[in-house]
Amino acid sequence: KELLARAIHEADELHQGSLIAINCGALPEQLLESELFGHVKGAFTGAIRENTGLFRAAEGGTLFLDEIGDLNLELQSKLLRVLESNVIQRVGGVKDIPVDVRIVAATHKNLHEAVNRGSFRLDLFYRLNVFPLTWLPLDKRAGDIIPLAEHLIERHSIASGTAVPKLTASARSKLLQHSWPGNVRELENV
Repeated sequence: KELLARAIHEADELHQGSLIAINCGALPEQLLESELFGHVKGAFTGAIRENTGLFRAAEGGTLFLDEIGDLNLELQSKLLRVLESNVIQRVGGVKDIPVDVRIVAATHKNLHEAVNRGSFRLDLFYRLNVFPLTWLPLDKRAGDIIPLAEHLIERHSIASGTAVPKLTASARSKLLQHSWPGNVRELENV
């Protein structure tokens, strides 16, 4: 998902800012709000200095919100305000701060069902669902397995400073026979 977000970000010739990614399900709710919107000094215990937040860090670029379906309703409401007004308020702050950020959001959850259950805001769903992309699981995209494996091998080889090995015919065959329940993360670990 992050590779797709990066491709969208880099395809925009006008992008000047960075791609910033955050997994919304990986942080406690209180910390996530501060990470996204920033906080002012003294906003809460331990806030010994100002934090500008990820929206400001992604200014002029892209903020990738992975697992957006895990946001609680309060944070969904605050995110909706940002999408509608292009302003944020830091935790503990009162000043509106303008932001210019492209939002790319992803989730493994069925947001239609979450809306029906009342755990995801319908208005936020429509704000985010402007240009939906549905990505099939890796076992339904057999043609992507070998190119992804080669890309991952090359990336890890470069990072570790080693020569890039080539996949043998036997390795290719084994990769194509596996069902990949863990999708690209599993492929990368293999």
